Amino acid sequence: MARNRVLLVVPRSMAALALISLAAAAACGSTYSVGPITNISSSCSGQNAEVEQAVDPTDPEYVYEEWMGCKGIAFAVSTNGGLTFSNPISVPDSVGSSVNSWDPALAVGPDGTVYAAFMLAKNAQWYPVVAASFDHGQSFTQVTSLIPPDAKNWGDRDFIAVGPDGAVYVTWDYGPERTSVTYICSSAGSCAFATGDLNVVIQKSTDGGKTFGPMVHVSPGFPASGADSAPMVVESNGEIDILYQGYKVTNTATYTLNPAYSYFTSSTDGGATWSTPIQVGPQAGTMSLAEWWIDGDIAMDSGGNLYATWDTQGSNPDGTPNDLGWISFSTDHGQSWSVPVQVTPDSLNIPHIVQVASGGSGIAYVAWLSDSNPRGYAMYLRTFSVTRGWLSDPIQVSTQFGNSSVWPGDTIGVSATSPNNVVLSWGSAVPTSDGGKQSEIFAAPVSITFH
Repeated sequence: MARNRVLLVVPRSMAALALISLAAAAACGSTYSVGPITNISSSCSGQNAEVEQAVDPTDPEYVYEEWMGCKGIAFAVSTNGGLTFSNPISVPDSVGSSVNSWDPALAVGPDGTVYAAFMLAKNAQWYPVVAASFDHGQSFTQVTSLIPPDAKNWGDRDFIAVGPDGAVYVTWDYGPERTSVTYICSSAGSCAFATGDLNVVIQKSTDGGKTFGPMVHVSPGFPASGADSAPMVVESNGEIDILYQGYKVTNTATYTLNPAYSYFTSSTDGGATWSTPIQVGPQAGTMSLAEWWIDGDIAMDSGGNLYATWDTQGSNPDGTPNDLGWISFSTDHGQSWSVPVQVTPDSLNIPHIVQVASGGSGIAYVAWLSDSNPRGYAMYLRTFSVTRGWLSDPIQVSTQFGNSSVWPGDTIGVSATSPNNVVLSWGSAVPTSDGGKQSEIFAAPVSITFH
């Protein structure tokens, strides 16, 4: 339960550590100016992790952050494009002695309504909750629970998106029987799945999140499709595009799983039916069962190009390591995908929490959190072009390194506030946070200049 002066991303060998100057990045096609880094969780005691982010499409000065913290699910807002943030508040229904909340998800509607979702365990059921704010995140006055029909179901990682007509969509990982799910847990991370009746489902609201329709199965093979983690985008014509992680169920009695690939599917009828899934970048390798972070992200730019990012774990046929981040793009609404392009310079057996945001037409911003540096976790960014490839080497946005033994969360935040500006957010247990024992949430705006 399950994103200043800069550094080049480097292997763990101390001899390989090197500074990258802005001039070197400029030679590749883009330079970066990192704004102030803000600890947005400083007033929340305890651990803070797993941040998600969204930007108001009607006014990109409003940047929203949601994470696991403040004894439940925390929320903060920036009214100046990520330069400063409000003190966090707790999302309603996420705090209490009888509940357990996790996996935040954020979206903003075309009318500026903010939807803050999360998973909740209550009364022996696990399900998503969607809270709505009609005053730019100052308060959440509408809260809706998507309670499933099963008495003891399994549920995990939700994602939320809003269509151009205001329809609200929630995907989540669902299984009818919780006892079929067994876990592989990391001492410095969260948990992955060894077995289980995993499925991706979607639910739709046509009344601004007040009520949601029944679950529709996105991944084929229900009730044990082996699928989880399904981020989505909604196109201007209402088409829903999903990238999900699909494991192969090798035994339908024990629900044993094999390593996963990324799959793309879409719906042109509001989520009622789904296209036959297409593997994205299978030649890059697979995702292991022990991968505890959220793997896979999707974005669409202003020109209609789709971008998928993910990271693989394992070995190539020749035995060399294949622990890498990847990006692939589609210029035909997901019907075909480019050969995957390597994102991360290192292939170390460590987390690469990779996510993507769209820029102008043909441009994507790829960010990742990783402890590829021996000093610990850091946040990295680089720019990708459909026609030119990488426009720069990676830059290190964070100035402090986070303790690798403290869980930073399974996600990061990355959003474009304009074609030349992005805001990043991430979790990290830096030395100034209780001596590196406590994870905090940080955010920073970055301006990009193209050459």
